[in-house]
Amino acid sequence: MTQPITLTDEQREFRAVVRQFAADKIVPLAAEADRTAEYSWAAFDALKAMDLTALSFPEQYGGSGASLVDQAIVAEELARADASTSLMFLISKLGMLPVLNFGSEELKQQYVPRIAAGESQASYALSEADAGSDVASMTTRATRDGDDWVISGSKCWITNAGISDVYTVFARTSDDRHTGITAFLVEAEWGVEVDKLEHKLGVKGSPTGVIRLDEVRVPDTHRLGEVGEGFKVAMHTLDRSRPTIGAQAVGIAQGALDYAVDYMKERRTFGKPIGDNQGLQWMAADCAMKIEAARGLVYRACAMVDEGDPTGELSMLGAMAKCYASDVAMQVTTDAVQFLGGYGYTNEFPVERMMRDAKITQIYEGTNQIQRIVIAKHLMR
Repeated sequence: MTQPITLTDEQREFRAVVRQFAADKIVPLAAEADRTAEYSWAAFDALKAMDLTALSFPEQYGGSGASLVDQAIVAEELARADASTSLMFLISKLGMLPVLNFGSEELKQQYVPRIAAGESQASYALSEADAGSDVASMTTRATRDGDDWVISGSKCWITNAGISDVYTVFARTSDDRHTGITAFLVEAEWGVEVDKLEHKLGVKGSPTGVIRLDEVRVPDTHRLGEVGEGFKVAMHTLDRSRPTIGAQAVGIAQGALDYAVDYMKERRTFGKPIGDNQGLQWMAADCAMKIEAARGLVYRACAMVDEGDPTGELSMLGAMAKCYASDVAMQVTTDAVQFLGGYGYTNEFPVERMMRDAKITQIYEGTNQIQRIVIAKHLMR
């Protein structure tokens, strides 16, 4: 079994560098991106300038070859500053994981270097209006036509819709629920249309939308895995990406607690800092304990990915990490608003944004109710 990990001195130094970068380059952009609900190209350019777009990808394809633990450090520190920017870092890796794990060598050579360099971005197109948690009910269909596939259908809840120029699309190739789905890599210019962008509670600086494919022709060379392996590709991918959603949730929670604690040290009532009140101290202590527990679970799941899942526990552990960390993020950010009182309820302070951002971590990449089903199934085997 994978053992709990302790960060090395090098990783702690790396965390400090990323934290300073986020404070200098990302924090000043966060409130405006949330207010305008627009993608911050300035934030993305900052990620490129720090080579963070390359961090998640193998060296042979132009990446830095960082471990998933190192990637979690970055996701956490970016989310501590701004959850939307952390999604910029995470989404292309999610979109490219099926290529890295199931695509041909030619596809990897063609696309991954572009993503690593920040020249392209990728999205993951799995969910549909009537096939969210129940992925196997999807109706988007791919029909073979010679050396091509013709894909028609709609996908919803697509992070980076309209920004990404490459989409990993899952489509039905036969009527069997689980073995009738196949994955494809589709370029936006081949006919991927954005039907609408959602107006959301949080992570407003990261666009989420509905994409439509109307008889989009995709060469068979862009199939990911074998015909009928799409459900397996989807679940394999989510098992390896959920731990970093947990890292994002930890970062949101840590950012909210850090801000609240600093505020409580300065804000005075009845002649003393409100942080001197034992009731608030105990609330803050509970927040800190839960964040640290979530962080340990997240990093352990990431370490298991790095080890190649030798014991077959990743699906359960990844579900635990994502579920627990996101529940902690929601509770801690709600408490952070309470710590600031009326000020916490205004957008002059970042904790209300963090509370809104935290909510999505309980929903995407599988709702926390689905995560509990995954965990229970492993327990009851």
